[in-house]
Formats: sequence, C-alpha cells, structure tokens
Amino acid sequence: MGPSTILLIIGLYFLGLIAISYFTGKGANNETFFLANKSAPWYLVAFGMIGASLSGITFISIPGSVGAGDPTKQFGYMQMVLGYLVGYLIIAYVLMPIYYRLNLTSIYSYLRDRFGKEAHKIGAFYFLLSRITGASIRLLLVANVLQAFVFNDLGVPFEVTVLVSILLIWLYTFKGGIKTILWTDTLQTLFMLLSLGFTIWIVADELNLSEGIISAVSDSGYSKIFFFENGLGGSHFIKMFLGGIFIAIGMTGLDQDMMQKNLSCKNIKEAQKNMMSFAAVLVVVNLIFLALGALLYLYSSQQGITVPEKTDLLFPTIALKSVMPIGVGVLFLLGLIAAAYSSADSALTSLTTSVCVDFISDVKEVTKKVRQQVHIVMSILLYITIIVLSKTLDESAIWQLIRLAGFTYGPLIGLFFFGILTKRKIDQGWTIILICVLAPVLSWFVDAYSKDLLGGFSFGATLIIVNALISFVGLYVVSHKRIPA
Repeated sequence: MGPSTILLIIGLYFLGLIAISYFTGKGANNETFFLANKSAPWYLVAFGMIGASLSGITFISIPGSVGAGDPTKQFGYMQMVLGYLVGYLIIAYVLMPIYYRLNLTSIYSYLRDRFGKEAHKIGAFYFLLSRITGASIRLLLVANVLQAFVFNDLGVPFEVTVLVSILLIWLYTFKGGIKTILWTDTLQTLFMLLSLGFTIWIVADELNLSEGIISAVSDSGYSKIFFFENGLGGSHFIKMFLGGIFIAIGMTGLDQDMMQKNLSCKNIKEAQKNMMSFAAVLVVVNLIFLALGALLYLYSSQQGITVPEKTDLLFPTIALKSVMPIGVGVLFLLGLIAAAYSSADSALTSLTTSVCVDFISDVKEVTKKVRQQVHIVMSILLYITIIVLSKTLDESAIWQLIRLAGFTYGPLIGLFFFGILTKRKIDQGWTIILICVLAPVLSWFVDAYSKDLLGGFSFGATLIIVNALISFVGLYVVSHKRIPA
C-alpha cells in the first residue's frame, strides 16, 4: 500500500470526525464541554470507553508482546486483565458513588473537600503528569508507525507528523469537548473492533485456519495464560493479578479522563451499568487481541518474515509491507487510527477540564475564552512531551505505560483511599504534598534494588501497590484522630 493511499484513508477518516464535531458542537457551552450536559446514554459511554481505554498501544503492542522473546509473556497479560475486573468493581461501587454524591466535575475536588486545597492540587498535578505522559506514549507509538511506513517516504520530518496529528485532534475537540468525544469515540471503537475481527478472519484464511482458529491459537505455543513458576518472579499470577487491580483503580477510577465520561451519565445507576458492561467487553477484546498476536507470529513464521526487534512493529509490518491482501492494510490503518485517537482526544479534553477546574477556577466561573486558551496550551504541551519521549523510550509501549502508572498513580490511590477508609485529619497541607512526592522516589529505590535485596525478585506490575502503601502509611503517620465537635 503506497503512502498516497494511506494519506487518502487518513484524510477521509478525519473529515468524518470533523463533521461529527460540527454537529455535536452546536450551541456548546462549558457544561457541554466538561460533562455533555449530564445527558449521555450509558451504553454510548460504555462502548466509547472501550476504544479510549485500549488505545493504539493495545492495537499494536499487545499482539507484538505475545512472542516478545520472554517465554512468560505469551497470554500472561490476561492475568492482569482479570485483575482489572476486580478493580472495576471497586470503581463502580466504591469510588463512583462518592463522585456522584458530591456532584463533581473534577474528581480531584473530593480531595479538597476531604483534606484541603494542597491535597486537591497535588492530586490534580499527578493526574496531569500521568495523563500527559500516558497520552504522549500512546500517540508516539502511532506517530512512529505512520513515520516509518508513510512519511519517511514523503520526506516529512517526524516533528511535523506529530504536529499534524495533534492539530487534527484539536480541530474536532476544541468546541464540543466531551459531548463530541462520546460520539467520535463510539465511531472509533466500532472501527477498531471491526478492524480486529476482519483482520483475524483474513490472517486465519491466509493460514488456512478458517474453521480452526481457536485450536490453532491454543496449539501455537503462545497461548499460556496462567504462570505460577519461579516463586513470585516474572509474570507470576499473584503479582500480575494484584497489579491489575491497582492499575485499574489508578488508571481508570482515579483518572479524570476516564471518569469524566462516567460522570456524563444521567445518574449513578446508569454509570455503574456503563462501568460493568465496559469491563466485561474489555476482557473479551483483550483476549482477542492476544489471539491476533499468536496468529501474526504463526504467519510471520510461515512466510519467513523477520520479526522486528521492536515487536510493536510486527503488526504494521505484516499489514503494510507483506504480501497480505490490501484489505488488511486498510483495516489496520482504520483500527490503528481509531484506537489511537479515541484515547488521545479524550485525554486532551480531560487535561483541559482539570486545568480549568482544579487550577484556575470553579467550573461555573471559567469563561469560554479561558477554556479554549487552556485547550491550546495543553495541545502544545502534549506535542513537546511526545518529541522529548521519542528520544528516550525504547521498550514495548504497553509495559512502558504500566511501569509509568506504578510511579504516578500510586500516590493518588494512597491519598484517595486514606480519605475513604479513615476519618483521620491532617492539619498541615504541605505534609500531604511532601509525602506524595517522596512516595514515588522511595518506590523507585525499592524497585531499583529489589533484585539485589530480595533474591532476584522484581516488583513489576505490583510497584503501584508499593507506591500506594508508602503514601497511605506516610499520611497515617502525619495525621491524627478527628476531634468530635
């Protein structure tokens, strides 16, 4: 597939998104931008959240990770996904009732009500840090693919590729915000799932597996899910499962991006239906992505295709550069763009929301002009972060993101659950900031030296638990019992 064909597909795709933005942005105000006037149907939110949660990382990195050289990878990621399910239950029945009861626009306003302005600011800061870097990693992965397979041939610099990507997102989100995104994410999730299904069907047909896909995957040598070997090292089930619970709580339940969609539902019951239906579908979709990975490795072996050193590039290599039918390339592009931009557009909107509500003023006092200015600043910051990360990151994107979550979401989990599970009070707000800054630093030292001190043990996905516990214990130490009125 030539660069001109790829550019045509991308152009038509974004014209469709901009058209949706035009209709959904009519008469939009701040309430529309931030919460879609609290009138979004739960099933629309749930379906769109699938694409926003998966992103381009899932679309590329999960299939590539199946055979990434580590024999414990295979389908071991599903152990973490099963942990996500428990995390989503906690989100739906512990966190979301609090958000709805307090009628929050930004979930970090809870910290202001519970502990004061310092806790509010540090919580919002960690969200901004987490979401900017997380969204940048997701977009960087897609930009790398487009650069390698399209724009290098056209002589377009990488910096321009990233700039155009962010400009396109800004174009269809700056007016309607979350209301627009609920509809564009629904369309993009549909494209992503159709792409996934049809790609599996075509690859299976190329392998003459049309009637035996499940058995072929199970016999492939890549399909092992549960790992209990080597104590608690590697991808042991307990470590991956517990890590999945806390990662889901942090990256979904304490993330303004994901919760902003839930808060756009009419009431808590509909939001809970949204969360649990989303969780069930997400488990199945992740399993299908791993199955696709097994098929891609089988196909590359059959065709003598060299697996790229960066396994994230396996799927695009087969889709765009192999002898596969052109339809696979088209499906891959549609799925990749849909997965990538359904995550990035909501990230940009939630970043704008958090800065406006958490750092500037109450939502009712933020003017439309200020909101639009913040939206532009967040777009610029996203661009700069992507360019910086492009020169420093070289691991599989999915594990980069999980490692990052261990450092940035841990203090949020400790802070929120200290507020929820205890009735203790902290008088000096600066101590909250100090503990939330020290916790990731101490976690880094624990992670860096764990192999030497603990006989080769590596925390991996459970690093987020260590971080959260350090934050929780530190807050307990500087707190005291509430004095009855």
